[in-house]
Amino acid sequence: MKKALVLAGILFSVVVVAVLVLRHIDDYADFWRMRETPGVRPHEEPLLIMEAGVVPVSDSEAMLRASKAEDLKSPLNLKDPAVIEAGKKLYFNFCYMCHGPNHDGKGTVGQSFSPLPTDIRSAKVQALPAGVHFKEISYGIPDGRQPALATTIPLLDRWRIVAYVKALGVRN
Repeated sequence: MKKALVLAGILFSVVVVAVLVLRHIDDYADFWRMRETPGVRPHEEPLLIMEAGVVPVSDSEAMLRASKAEDLKSPLNLKDPAVIEAGKKLYFNFCYMCHGPNHDGKGTVGQSFSPLPTDIRSAKVQALPAGVHFKEISYGIPDGRQPALATTIPLLDRWRIVAYVKALGVRN
């Protein structure tokens, strides 16, 4: 019993000393005063009024993500040879390693995926509307291995890749 009381007294003393040390540090150490940083005390001053047009309300990623894929229309002419050529360069920069040089899903990196990448020249893929291709490139494919590339590839470049993929046509 005596040992337990001594042990409890020592433990109590350690806790009291620790609390006193922490309070001292909090009161006198400037670099520990997180509660005084502007980020912890928001809205102490009135919020600034935003000018009209500062926040995009159309053609933003959130709007595109919320739209039905079938309703999305490209801002580019997907049949323009310059757009297709730019899409080809982008394909070989972002898509080649998984979908492969023959667009058959047999790229070096893609072979480690399950399921394997899609043959983008298959009749099934080529029959999809351009908006579906855009959404799959941008936001990935649920239960698939297509990563979401909206934060990696700029918006118009994603449409250029769609133009290139659509221009490939169905494999004979």
